[in-house]
Amino acid sequence: MKIGFIGLGNVGGKLAGSLLRNKFDITVRDLKKNLTDDFKKKGAKIAYTAKDLAEQTDLLITCLPSPEICAEVMESKDGVINGLSKDKIWLEMSTTDESEVRRLGELVQKRGAIPLDAPVSGGCHRAATGNIAIFVGGQRKSFEKILPILTTMGRKVLHTGELGTASILKVITNYLASVHLAALGEAWTVAKKSNLDLNKTFKGIAVSSGNSFVHETESQVILNGSYNINFTMDLVQKDMDLFNQLSKKLNTPLEISPLILNIFKDSQKKYGPRAWSSMVVKRLEDKFGINFRASGFPDELIDSEKEEKGYEI
Repeated sequence: MKIGFIGLGNVGGKLAGSLLRNKFDITVRDLKKNLTDDFKKKGAKIAYTAKDLAEQTDLLITCLPSPEICAEVMESKDGVINGLSKDKIWLEMSTTDESEVRRLGELVQKRGAIPLDAPVSGGCHRAATGNIAIFVGGQRKSFEKILPILTTMGRKVLHTGELGTASILKVITNYLASVHLAALGEAWTVAKKSNLDLNKTFKGIAVSSGNSFVHETESQVILNGSYNINFTMDLVQKDMDLFNQLSKKLNTPLEISPLILNIFKDSQKKYGPRAWSSMVVKRLEDKFGINFRASGFPDELIDSEKEEKGYEI
């Protein structure tokens, strides 16, 4: 199967890298020439329009920063949709609005092609090793057809149901991660001002009922002081906005979510939209004149688990 991949950013570049590393026939496209040049050096082919890429491949993957950018890539004159034809598959791996993926899915189906949404979860360090989790919504038959490709990019793969369900689940999990991160800022503040040993505090949280994936990963780069989680403030705000929009559409007013969104908006105002999202805890460091530094923690996360073939859960 010939694979096309559009979007070679922090996550997309690593997912496409897993496919290339495992000898799949892959053609890539990105607006940044340095990224496509790097893939070309490693053996990938390059397409110069999204339409050409869709025409040349059987599976077209998009992994882009926002619903607006994805719509432009899909619907422009030289976009993906105009290059699709019968039985080709469009796999949307961006974190996006479920109603938007369904809208674009209808346009894809009118071309005789098949839409699937497949956002990922687990961090850039796991995307780099093919150990990230993947949620997939859409036609079961097409999901099974590309499962060997999905299990190369990810370790645990979940078919969530109809098109759009994967995007809803992804927005929910990103919301929870944002809550955990904001709460960690308060936890580390109390620990620091109580003069606890922060190395021992890290271990204590990790073995307790208060543990979370966010603590096990992001607390490390917080304690190091790099904050480098390879995910930025503007992306958190985008994901939180998607979650809040979904709750409003469902006529379900929420209490915690708007508060967390305001905390991240304030952080973005202080540190900028491209600041690492884990710098949300720096608000409290700056407010109280403290820091959460501790020795022995990395400045960037690296997946310590070896790459393994994935499987459906």
